[in-house]
Amino acid sequence: MSAGIKQRLGQSGNDGRDAANAPSMPFWEMKTGPDGRSTIDQQWLNGFVQRSVSGDAAPSWMRAFDGKVKTIWFNVLPEGWEGVWHPSPALQWVVPLSGRWFIETQDGTRVEMGPGDIHWGADVASGNNNAIAHLSGVIGDAPCVQLMIQFGQVGDAAVAQTGTSANLTAINDEEAV
Repeated sequence: MSAGIKQRLGQSGNDGRDAANAPSMPFWEMKTGPDGRSTIDQQWLNGFVQRSVSGDAAPSWMRAFDGKVKTIWFNVLPEGWEGVWHPSPALQWVVPLSGRWFIETQDGTRVEMGPGDIHWGADVASGNNNAIAHLSGVIGDAPCVQLMIQFGQVGDAAVAQTGTSANLTAINDEEAV
């Protein structure tokens, strides 16, 4: 069942050094594949525009992600932590701040991430399909500190500009705030 370990690909296009053209940002997208199993692959976040973050601050490349945030978590996964097979609890961005962690999907692919990597989790169980899952855990002898932003709903603009599959469709959740 092993598809092997995937490494982050090199930058495709502008990484932000070409001030005249919008950059693209790599991220790992985990989703449900056509066969109903989880899979993970690198995608590119596009749709950056130049604007000021506030007031008279100089413009920088920015990219909004339209969605209704459900919860923001700061996670500390201890050394040796390994989660059992589970689906993502919600559509979510996970950004490791320090330490390293891995995700292994049902197609046998394993991705290892650390600071500078971004992960979009869209292998969300729905209805009676709780069979969609992934395994995750800490790599090395240090905790993995993460920022996790979970969404109750994602807007159509976010889906279109992300450049990913139809698996980033809106999910309505009565608990979303």
